[in-house]
Amino acid sequence: MRCLGCRLANRLEEAHVVFEDAYMTCILDIDPINEGHTLILPKAHYLELEEIDESTMQSIMNASVVISKAMKGIYEPDGITVMQNGGLFNDLHHYHMHVFPRYKEDGFGWIEPGKKLNKDLEQVKLRIIEELKFY
Repeated sequence: MRCLGCRLANRLEEAHVVFEDAYMTCILDIDPINEGHTLILPKAHYLELEEIDESTMQSIMNASVVISKAMKGIYEPDGITVMQNGGLFNDLHHYHMHVFPRYKEDGFGWIEPGKKLNKDLEQVKLRIIEELKFY
């Protein structure tokens, strides 16, 4: 297995595993946003969200709920962030979901783009509905 994500998910590389099942493995992020930052990695190789089969997706979503509940119990955060980055922003080149506790003053933030976006939400809605006909 050349893929680091596959090796981590299948325990062929050392990692701090906190939870797993037949489809995925949850490990602590080595460069956490906040303490407890966990990555959910499927054991089969997937690059993008839309490639993942139903059973694996269900397992990933279940793990995100279980990990979120555990973080709330341990860290008493102000909130939980669940996110994944695709395409150019997937630096692991293996699908993975981040789950981490958040605090009001933790410095992590969403930066709004400086460019003007189409604010005609009706037009945007119609474009998306039209594209959805192909899936």
